[in-house]
Amino acid sequence: MASVLIMGDTHIPRRASRIPRKLEEVFIGKKFDYLIFTGDLTGESVLNYIKNLADRVVVVRGNMDHLNLPEYAELKIGDLRIGVIHGDQVYPRGNREQLEEIGIEKGVDVLVSGHTHSPDFFQGKVLLVNPGSATGVWGGGGGSLRPSLMICNIAEGEMNVELFELEKSVIKRRKFRV
Repeated sequence: MASVLIMGDTHIPRRASRIPRKLEEVFIGKKFDYLIFTGDLTGESVLNYIKNLADRVVVVRGNMDHLNLPEYAELKIGDLRIGVIHGDQVYPRGNREQLEEIGIEKGVDVLVSGHTHSPDFFQGKVLLVNPGSATGVWGGGGGSLRPSLMICNIAEGEMNVELFELEKSVIKRRKFRV
């Protein structure tokens, strides 16, 4: 079984100073096999921080990043091909139809994206996963304004995803299974 931490859109230090401690408690002290970061770290300190959270770290460049990062990344975990983009490639933000087209074009089973600052999970021809913003900061299209991230466990082509969302100092959890 592979464990995957999925997060993005921290915008540190421009819009937030850190990931809220309460949300950090979800992943601190755990070692993940993979970390997928959907971009908009905006600071090299965040890149250095997340490198210690998993054995393999996959990060893409967001529209606010000025770091030397790829626009697209792909990984294979078991039988699943997973593509990663920031999400600014589609308009309007988070457009599921366009994201699904990108996933089909890339030939992936799962497309992980960010940019909307709102978590989303949608199963169509391609599974679309968006962890939201780990700091809950505002985005150009609004956003949920609730810090969030996802933890995923993959085994034998099956994916169990858990969304962790910080709302009024309480972590709310939602589970998805594919």
